[in-house]
Amino acid sequence: MKIKKKYEYITFTLLMALGMSCIISFFTSLFHIGFDVSFTGKWLAAWRNSFLIAFPAAYFLPKGIRKLLLKVKFV
Repeated sequence: MKIKKKYEYITFTLLMALGMSCIISFFTSLFHIGFDVSFTGKWLAAWRNSFLIAFPAAYFLPKGIRKLLLKVKFV
């Protein structure tokens, strides 16, 4: 598979948001619901909702954080 270099950031962000939201929603659902018959459906619904928040956050937050860190003096 070939992806143009200009799409690298958005592809990385998409994959990172998918992976992170999957893992976090899985364990959060597991801790709150427990592993029962309805777990998979509830987890997938939670994953969908988590991804809808995670993707824009993963796309926009790094830009703001970089600007903030440029103002911070590290010693």
